Amino acid sequence: MSIPSSPAPRTFPFEARPLLEPVGKREVQRFHEELKRRFPAARMSAVAIVFLVIGGVIILGAVIPVVVSVAAIAVTTSADGGGFGLLPLLPVLFIVGVVGLLVFILVRANLGRTKERRYRLDRFARANAMTYRPTLPAPRLPGMIFDRGSGRTASDLLRGEHPRFVEFANYQYTTGSGKQQTTHRWGYVAIHIGTPLPHIVLDAVGNNAVFGSNLPAQFAKAQRLSLEGDFDRYFTLYCPEGYERDALYLFTPDVMARFIDHAAQLDVEIVDEWLFLYTGRPVVTLDPGTWAWLFSAVSALMDKLTQWQRWRDDRLAAEAQAWAQHDARAVAPAAAGAAPVSAPFPFHTTASAAPPPPTDWLGPKGVAQPGRRLKGGVPWALIIAGGIVLLSFFGPMLLGLAGMLVSLAP
Repeated sequence: MSIPSSPAPRTFPFEARPLLEPVGKREVQRFHEELKRRFPAARMSAVAIVFLVIGGVIILGAVIPVVVSVAAIAVTTSADGGGFGLLPLLPVLFIVGVVGLLVFILVRANLGRTKERRYRLDRFARANAMTYRPTLPAPRLPGMIFDRGSGRTASDLLRGEHPRFVEFANYQYTTGSGKQQTTHRWGYVAIHIGTPLPHIVLDAVGNNAVFGSNLPAQFAKAQRLSLEGDFDRYFTLYCPEGYERDALYLFTPDVMARFIDHAAQLDVEIVDEWLFLYTGRPVVTLDPGTWAWLFSAVSALMDKLTQWQRWRDDRLAAEAQAWAQHDARAVAPAAAGAAPVSAPFPFHTTASAAPPPPTDWLGPKGVAQPGRRLKGGVPWALIIAGGIVLLSFFGPMLLGLAGMLVSLAP
């Protein structure tokens, strides 16, 4: 009888073993101590704090009323002449001890998982020419998710520097207060382009919510640009009015095909010198499959960013040329009768000997003011949905009131 062979382990075009192979507790603990020295803010994870709070609520909400009740019974017994002893409190003390022990075990287990996770991610980063950082409060990035709410924190940041800066991280922020408080969680990839580009957003159709986009910002519909082929089936593209031709230069058919093939489930934002990929779930995980997907998306876009670096805003070039002509007219009369002045450097360069400007000069980098940010829009889908909810709630009441008024009319 032949014994079925076990399936061969899946291979990846990157070093994935640190995410999966066994690790030693001593190594993890040593790394944790080193991490605490380097990043004091990472001493306790937010999840551990949540466990502590939940444990405290359990103790306060469930155990203390029992303690009070039993104590009241003991006092009543003592007043009746039966004496007051600790025996009635023993079951309560036992419950308090069990609950406390459970909370301790849960928090300790969570801290153990957090330590091991960070150790694995750090080794994974080192094995793939990246660096790891556990937390970063309020990252200074220009994307739409980074200036909202409070408690803005990026966690588990993996950064690569070559061939250009790329950052993978999980992110969260909080909006509202009290019972209306909501924590928003994202995963993002930030890629530094090196050249300021117009503000362009690609809203992925595949991850939209029931009432429209899942993005935290809304954009005026007049800025929507339809592209050729099947691109509109996967993305809704927004670009500033007047920059449609520039968007077509950036999103050539081969670039559109790469976005469809590799990033169709990711929302994309191009702003200033950055390209952001957003998703509503963590991007930094211990799952090699997730990393394979992310690395393929980034590598597919990387060489096209070199093409994007050659883009220049014609509006800035025209402004620069106009200012240059103005300066030349202002300086020429004064320079005609001026005596030559010796240069304060150990060398002297005359205008005739100056090297000619490079033939591949593309103009000044930057984006004119109209193209730097998209105009906000109104979330009509949410407004209509809210109106429907209000009508369904107050509609019967209004109809009943109207009927009563009709019946009372003479």
